[in-house]
Amino acid sequence: MPRTTQLRTYTVREGMLDMWVERWRAEIVPLRRELGFTIGGAWADRERNRFVWLISYDGPETFAERNALYWASPQREAMDLDPDEYLVHTDDRTVETVDLQG
Repeated sequence: MPRTTQLRTYTVREGMLDMWVERWRAEIVPLRRELGFTIGGAWADRERNRFVWLISYDGPETFAERNALYWASPQREAMDLDPDEYLVHTDDRTVETVDLQG
């Protein structure tokens, strides 16, 4: 399957950005990497309570299939992490690399 990259923008509940970042870093990132995802970067926009990150998958399944595997995994369930406790809104967009040389 071709590489798929998503730009994910999350609006985080007031006062919870640092807690979200810590849980994302400590729990979500390791499992995503274990399942073959690549994290292209992450940014905190404190002024707007937003968290932005890039996630890619380039493997035998589609991004959607691999993402479903992530959500169904025992490791994900063991996190006891409900994103709705931290996130007010999520926006996931599939994006493509643009050649800088034209």
